[in-house]
Amino acid sequence: MAPPLLRLDGIALTFGGTPLLESATLSVLPGEKIALVGRNGSGKSTLLKIAAGMIEPQDGEVFRHPGATVRYLPQAPDMEGFETVEAYVKEGLGPADDAFRADYLLESLGISGSADPANLSGGEARRAALAKVLAPEPDILLLDEPTNHLDLSTIEWLEDELSRIQSAVVVISHDRRFLEKVTRATVWLDRGTSRRLDKGFAHFEAWRDEILEEEEREQHKLGRQIVREEHWLRYGVTARRKRNMRRLGELTTLRERFRNHRRQDGTARMAASDAAESGKLVIEAKGIGKSFSDLTVVKGFSTRIQRGDRIGLVGPNGAGKTTLLKMLTGELAPDEGTVRLGVNLEIATLDQRRASLDPEETLAHFLTGGRGDSVVVNGEERHVVSYMKDFLFKPEQARTPVRELSGGEKARLILARLLARPANLLVLDEPTNDLDMETLDLLQELVAGFAGTVILVSHDRDFLDRTVTSTIAPEGGGRWVEYAGGYSDLLAQRGSARFVLQEAGKVEAAAAAKGKPASRTVERQPPRPAAKKLSYKQKFALENLPEKIAKTGAEITDLEARLADSSLFARDPDGFSRLAKTLDDKRASLAAMEEEWLELEMLREEVEGG
Repeated sequence: MAPPLLRLDGIALTFGGTPLLESATLSVLPGEKIALVGRNGSGKSTLLKIAAGMIEPQDGEVFRHPGATVRYLPQAPDMEGFETVEAYVKEGLGPADDAFRADYLLESLGISGSADPANLSGGEARRAALAKVLAPEPDILLLDEPTNHLDLSTIEWLEDELSRIQSAVVVISHDRRFLEKVTRATVWLDRGTSRRLDKGFAHFEAWRDEILEEEEREQHKLGRQIVREEHWLRYGVTARRKRNMRRLGELTTLRERFRNHRRQDGTARMAASDAAESGKLVIEAKGIGKSFSDLTVVKGFSTRIQRGDRIGLVGPNGAGKTTLLKMLTGELAPDEGTVRLGVNLEIATLDQRRASLDPEETLAHFLTGGRGDSVVVNGEERHVVSYMKDFLFKPEQARTPVRELSGGEKARLILARLLARPANLLVLDEPTNDLDMETLDLLQELVAGFAGTVILVSHDRDFLDRTVTSTIAPEGGGRWVEYAGGYSDLLAQRGSARFVLQEAGKVEAAAAAKGKPASRTVERQPPRPAAKKLSYKQKFALENLPEKIAKTGAEITDLEARLADSSLFARDPDGFSRLAKTLDDKRASLAAMEEEWLELEMLREEVEGG
C-alpha cells in the first residue's frame, strides 16, 4: 500500500471559547477523491488551510510527503498584482510543468488570457482560479467550494476533469450532485472531530444518521445509568465506606461525561410568512424579447405561471437568466411583447448579490429594519433574538456587524428577513449559495411546500430536481424553452447535458442599469461544412461503440459493487487501491467513448440530412 501523500493527525485549534478543532484527522492517498463535509462553522475551511500549510494548528501532527505538490483553491481568490489572467494562471506553474496545459484550461473554461483580472465577474474569477490550480496537475488538490458562482456547463466540465486527472482531491462543496459524481471517500467534520467513510458522498447521509442515532441511544443509556447510581447511593444497603467512595467517584465521572458531551447545534426552523392568496394567474408573458445592441438575450418567449407553480431558470452565466427573471416580475420592461401580472401579488425577492446587506449594520437592526427589538412573523410579534435562534444565530450575535459573518451566515440572515415578510410569490436568485446541507434540506422543504408561487434561479441540480415543477432553459439565439419537471427531466426531454452558450455576459446588467444599449462585438464560429459521407473507420466505430460502451458500463458496475465492500480496504489495501484506479480509468474511457459516439451520430445525421 502506498504511503499517504498527506496526513493530519490529532489536529487541535481554538480561537477562544469552544474549540473549533479538537482531534481532527485527515489522510490522503495518491489518487483519492475525498469529500470533506460538515455544517457551516464546523472548521472545514480551516482544516483545508492547515492541510495547505496556510495555518499552523495549536496541537497535532502535519505530514506532507517530501516532493508532493499541493495546490489550494480558496473561496475568494486573490488576483491583485497581476496584469493579465494568463500571468495569474501561469504564476502557479513549476519549472517542469507544461505551459500549454494552462492555455488549454483557459480555453476550456472560456476565459481570455489577456483579460484584466480586476474586471472579471465572480464566475470568471472562479474559473481563472480553477485553471491556476489545475494547470500544474499537482499531487494533491484542495478545493474549497469550487462550484460557487459556476454555471451548470462549467460544473459538469469540472466533474469530468476531476474524475479524469490522477491528482488526489479533497473538496468542500454544498452541491450534492457534484460530490456524488466526483468523490470516492467522505470525511465528516463534526464538533471538532472527524470520522471517515470509505465510500463516496452518495452513502454519507445514511451513514451519518446511523451514527447520530447511535449517539442518542448511548446518551440515553448513560443518563439512565446515572439515575440508577444516584438511587443506589441514596437508598441502597449500606456497604463498606471504601466501596461507597469508589461508586461515588464513578458517578462523578459519569456525570462529567454526560455534561461534557457536545451535542450537535440545533436545526434551523424555516417558515415563510403567508400573504393573502394571489389570483389563479400569477404571470402571463406573450412573445417577450430583450436585446442589448446587436445581442439578443430573450426572443419571443411566452409562458403562463399559475398559483402554486414552482419554476426553475437554468443556463450558463451570462445567458440572460436574471434579465428574463426581471422581465417576468415586472422589474424590467421588455423591448417587445407583453407581461401581465396577476392580482394581489406580494413579492419577496432574494438577490444573489446580497445587495441588501450593509456591512456595518447589526443583525438585529437588519431583521427589524431599525424598529425596536421585535419582528412580525405571520402576524405574530416575536423578539428578534428568539427569531434569530430559528436560523442558528446565537443571542450574543444580535449586535454583531454583518461584516463579521461568514458567507453561510449572511445567506441565512437574508433568508431570515425574506421569510419574515408576507409573500405569495417568492423570487429566489441563487438561494443555495453558501448554505450547508442541513439548511439546504430545510429550504428545499420550504420551497416544495410553499402555498404560493416560486420562481428560482439555481445551478444546484439536486435542489432543482427536488423542488421545481417546470424548468426554463436557453436554446441559443435568445430562444428559451420551458420543460416539465426538474433538471433531470429537462435532460431526458432535450437529450443533452450541455447548454448552448449565449453571448450575453455581464454587459446586459450594465446596460440595464444605464438604461441604454451595450456595444459589444460577438465573434461567431463559422458553420461546419457538411460531410459528404462517413469513412470506413467512422462507420466501424459507430457500429461497434455501443457494444463497447455497454461492456464498459457493466465492468464499472461490477467494480463499484466490489469497492462497496466495507471490509475490502482493511483486508486488502493494495487491492482496494488497484480497483479504485481501474474504476477511475474505466469511467474516463466510458466518457470518451460516449463523446465519440455522440459526435459520430451527429455526423451521420448531418450526412443523411444533407
